[in-house]
Amino acid sequence: MSTALPSIPPKRYFTIGEVADLCGVKPHVLRYWEQEFTQLSPVKRRGNRRYYQHHEVLMIRRIRDLLYEQGFTIHGARNRLQELTTAERSLKRLMSEETGAGFTEVGPEEAGSAQAPAASRLTVNVSALRAELKNIRDLLTTDF
Repeated sequence: MSTALPSIPPKRYFTIGEVADLCGVKPHVLRYWEQEFTQLSPVKRRGNRRYYQHHEVLMIRRIRDLLYEQGFTIHGARNRLQELTTAERSLKRLMSEETGAGFTEVGPEEAGSAQAPAASRLTVNVSALRAELKNIRDLLTTDF
């Protein structure tokens, strides 16, 4: 049942007709999904015309996959998207904390060293962090 969807062109905004073609759904379905999924909020301009951004097209494809390919109900798909969104935010927060705070892999003997900077004294269990990141990646990985 899986049909190959066309690639998304490098544009900033897409009309509802373009998004319908790119995602393989009818425009009235997109308008309905806007009511059901708070993550979808296209920009509305003159005459209440909808303009979707690239990230919203990707979200619509994800919703379509959950509903049509994986067999979720609207309620189930909404919950799954919330889980995925939470996991993505956690991953981004972890990555920004790791790079922003200057975390490094420090052995136990070096952790208490007076020569180590304060940020480096924080020990990081790299294997546990790696396992957690792999779990989050597996949650986020879906076949479109």
